[in-house]
Amino acid sequence: MDPLARPLPLPVHTFQPDDATGNPLFTLVRLEGALVPVPYMLLPHRKDYYLLFFVKHTSGRHWVDMTPYAHQDNTLYFTNPTQILVNEELAPAWGTYLGFTREFLALQPTAALQDLPLIQNPHHGHQLRLNTTEAAFVEQVLAHLETEYYRPGSWQHQLLSAHMSVLLTYLSRLYTEQLPGPDAAADQRVLTAYQAKVEEHFREVHEVGAYANLLNLSARQLSALVKAQSGKPAIKHVHERLVLEARRLLVYSEQSLKEIAFGLGFSEASYFSRFFKRETGSTPLEYRTSRPPRKMS
Repeated sequence: MDPLARPLPLPVHTFQPDDATGNPLFTLVRLEGALVPVPYMLLPHRKDYYLLFFVKHTSGRHWVDMTPYAHQDNTLYFTNPTQILVNEELAPAWGTYLGFTREFLALQPTAALQDLPLIQNPHHGHQLRLNTTEAAFVEQVLAHLETEYYRPGSWQHQLLSAHMSVLLTYLSRLYTEQLPGPDAAADQRVLTAYQAKVEEHFREVHEVGAYANLLNLSARQLSALVKAQSGKPAIKHVHERLVLEARRLLVYSEQSLKEIAFGLGFSEASYFSRFFKRETGSTPLEYRTSRPPRKMS
């Protein structure tokens, strides 16, 4: 069955703690040629938590936000709660995956990790290719995490946080190397804060001036800083986020164009259609109906 053959509902699968440790915010599973026995993975879905999957070896292909990814060895796949995933098949895998919730990142001392590029994911990326040295380092940190994960107690969160800080910081450096921005070395605190506000409010707030008020800046200040730090006008970040969500809903949901338009804060479906065509070159209906068939392998 083609994972993009028809619009489908968008189930959101919640974080499931591992009974072995009872940790309500963090889970880690090592796979040694096993299948992940989760049938819903073959249907489009979101997860309400962050997922990292270091793949040593597997086969097949999956999709994230309408983009196909052929599985590759020594690759780190990562998703956040906004992205839509669907697997074409369940194949044996060798590697380690870990999941953690927003609440895990909100606690001290992990709260600062929320600002890292891998977590913010401004490019809406999904994979990092690792060379032999990088893969060995990631495996080593994952081994430390696994040891602490199976040692529940009063010190567990602090030690998991310490190893997660190393892992996410290291992967964030790779993220900026493989998905570089115009000025990856610059202080990007304003850009990070702006992108976080856009992610939080894009459905109802479409004006740069409103975001400037939320950040206690003038619209002129915000526009200049965002353009300098990202290379794109501030309004472009809002438009790109609206288009991404519209594309997700057009492909994966059964909502009407009117429902999608109103859900994204447009007062008229016709205005949404004009906006979408201006940004993508096709109308929403053309985009929904003109997707080429893709058969599962």
